[in-house]
Amino acid sequence: MAWNERYSRQIAFKGVGEEGQEKLSKARVLIVGAGALGSVIANNLCRAGVGFLRLVDRDYVELSNLQRQVIYNEQDVKENLPKAVAAVNHLQKVNSDITLEPVVCDVNGGNIEKLMEGIDLVLDGTDNMETRLLVNDACQKLQIPWVYGGALMSYGMSMNIIPGETACFRCFNPNIPPPGSMPTCSSAGVLSMITGIIACIESTEALKILTGSPEVRKNLFVIDIWNNSADYVEIAKNPECPTCGQKQYEFLESMKGSYTAKLCGRDSVQVVPAHAGEVDLKAVAEKLKNLGTVKVNPFLLKFTAENIEISLFKDGRAIIKNAKDENMAKSIYAEYIGL
Repeated sequence: MAWNERYSRQIAFKGVGEEGQEKLSKARVLIVGAGALGSVIANNLCRAGVGFLRLVDRDYVELSNLQRQVIYNEQDVKENLPKAVAAVNHLQKVNSDITLEPVVCDVNGGNIEKLMEGIDLVLDGTDNMETRLLVNDACQKLQIPWVYGGALMSYGMSMNIIPGETACFRCFNPNIPPPGSMPTCSSAGVLSMITGIIACIESTEALKILTGSPEVRKNLFVIDIWNNSADYVEIAKNPECPTCGQKQYEFLESMKGSYTAKLCGRDSVQVVPAHAGEVDLKAVAEKLKNLGTVKVNPFLLKFTAENIEISLFKDGRAIIKNAKDENMAKSIYAEYIGL
């Protein structure tokens, strides 16, 4: 076949072979989050020849991302590009034989099922528990396998979650921690090496699942690269689990109206309006130009005035920097954008 030369080394590996490569070429994958984990996963699966990749991310590229989000560069920062768009821009130059679809949005209960339409596998590139619990709900409801991965400081973990076969994410995270109680990359730090390792583990498990390998791992893998430890933990299915046991999808039913959310480890709050609709960014820029500094590109508008910084996306969603709390963020949004 035409792709034999491109994927010759992968096809030579007996775990994939020509039959496995053919399966990969027809596979459709959703990557939720295009940051430290998701950017590496997207790069790996693009180069592996997965036929369709949908990259979803709500954020834009910042200078602090470049330490570990290896697909981006300084030009992406200068252009204020959304991560999903910047990732696809780079990956299109790597593999023009596959389909890459960037989606710039916040993943929530109102859109996640649509994002999963026609998808064979979901990969976790997120940085927060709430989104993972939402993905878990949707995947259990739609019976779509997903691969969980998380990394912080020098340690990380990953698990394949296959509806009907394995424990789900809620089985080993029954108690949801209150907001602000968990350490974050900003507060505790993170090594780029651990995010790369976990992303590569997720990518490898994705290839196993998509090719139908019998070697798909069914336990939780945990590693700490600074303290030189690694382990496999058996996670039993919980028959009383609200999600996979009781079929209650509480996270899927939440966050369908307007809402705010503090972003991981940043003095920023995201404001999402109740009614999604495309915003005329140039018109908003015209309205704000006498109130502060405005920069606009086809994907987002950045407005700064005194200590306020607003990044407004085309779907009406905004990230408000230097907002002390969610109420302040909503007030800033209402004052400058209109709520």
